[in-house]
Amino acid sequence: MDDFTGVVPTDILLQERRAAEGLDCHVPLILRSGHVYDTDLDRFFLDLPLNGVRSAHSLRAYGYDILLWVRFLEEARGMNIWTATRTDVAAFHRARRRIDAGSRISAASWNRSVAAMEKLYKWAETEGLISVSPFTHRDVWRRANAGGRGRVVARNDASERGAKRSDVRFVSLEDYRRFRDVGLRGLAPDGRERSGARDRNGLRNALFAELLVITGLRLEEASSLLASEVCALRQASSPDHQIWFDLPAGLTKGDRGRAILMPTRLLEQLRVYITVERAHAVDKFKTRAGWRAMERPIFIRCPAPGTRSLALRDGGTVLLEAITPEERGRLIICHVDGEPIEPAALWVTEVGQPVRPNSWEVAFARASRRCAANGFTVNVSPHQLRHTFAVHMLAMLIQHQLRGASSMTSGGPAEGYRRLLGDPLQQVQRLLGHVSLATTSIYLDHIVTRADTVDTAVEELLALLPSANQS
Repeated sequence: MDDFTGVVPTDILLQERRAAEGLDCHVPLILRSGHVYDTDLDRFFLDLPLNGVRSAHSLRAYGYDILLWVRFLEEARGMNIWTATRTDVAAFHRARRRIDAGSRISAASWNRSVAAMEKLYKWAETEGLISVSPFTHRDVWRRANAGGRGRVVARNDASERGAKRSDVRFVSLEDYRRFRDVGLRGLAPDGRERSGARDRNGLRNALFAELLVITGLRLEEASSLLASEVCALRQASSPDHQIWFDLPAGLTKGDRGRAILMPTRLLEQLRVYITVERAHAVDKFKTRAGWRAMERPIFIRCPAPGTRSLALRDGGTVLLEAITPEERGRLIICHVDGEPIEPAALWVTEVGQPVRPNSWEVAFARASRRCAANGFTVNVSPHQLRHTFAVHMLAMLIQHQLRGASSMTSGGPAEGYRRLLGDPLQQVQRLLGHVSLATTSIYLDHIVTRADTVDTAVEELLALLPSANQS
């Protein structure tokens, strides 16, 4: 897809990481023949964390989107990024969106690329590098949801409308069951154990999938939880079916923080994982001095359940709110005498190393292939399970609201519809951590076309599945 002239460009490449401390090590840089392609462009990348792009995944995505734009301008247009015009953007759109179907990217991918390029040129205007952006905008009226006030927003003319709605992919709960049991756990389609066919990390991977589909956590959020955070929830658990878990700001997208609902049944499964499978892996980690194989480990004292700060082994403290997902994966708990004991991460490999977020995507892809080999086609990604949670949870809440709003006479029709749609949308918005209610409302389209989802959402979601260790 990046071969715009018939010759694969080999001298302009992206380096995903750089020699730096903290978040800067994940800031990408574009090289030409091993040297920085453009010093001003490199300053833009280094400024991205200051401009709201902080996660390693987002930084990498920005890097690749800008790389393709740079290559296109160099290879197909013979110019650099600071002389590009609207005509070049239109040509880029033809190269990416109007070619043969086998090579064409989706509208959602195109809009993501446009967002990265627009941030680049807004930065360049502020820095005085360009006088005119290659993008044009127009004011559009954005209608508010749930009775709120609409507003005028500037829309990039290069963006394609409606792309987000086609980008929502979710699975039925029945397909999810088969994916979990056959794909992740390695069971036979009828649920029986198969000798030699089980994934060595199958139970762990199935539990991770359960966490995603029941809570709606993002991949990076779920994979960066600490074992001590789960232990604190276990101690605080009540006879209620679910308890609230406050995600620290540094763990969430945009550093906004939010609360999610954690079912006590899921907490019990996590407790079993921590005390059995994880404990066995931690023993190997300690025996093999696994911290020596880690890059820039951060040594801390054993955190108390529910703590808001971590004590560093060599003195000082750091607020849990300020620790990034990447740093969470480098936390090593030490004994009172300073000897390293175990990683703080909840999810570990069979030898006790923290599981990297991209490892889950590999495991899910392998599970999807295993499902196909057993006679049913399903292609599930971690983010797809977040969409699955959103669609089913929204359907469940709407059905619950229907029961409680049988009469719309009080307050008039507008108030009745607000109760029907506004409240469920806002609840799911909070659980997912969406900034805009409009982002959450895209799931309504998928509920409308799936009457069976609405009809069975309550029963299926509340009794989603038998526990993995009970199957």
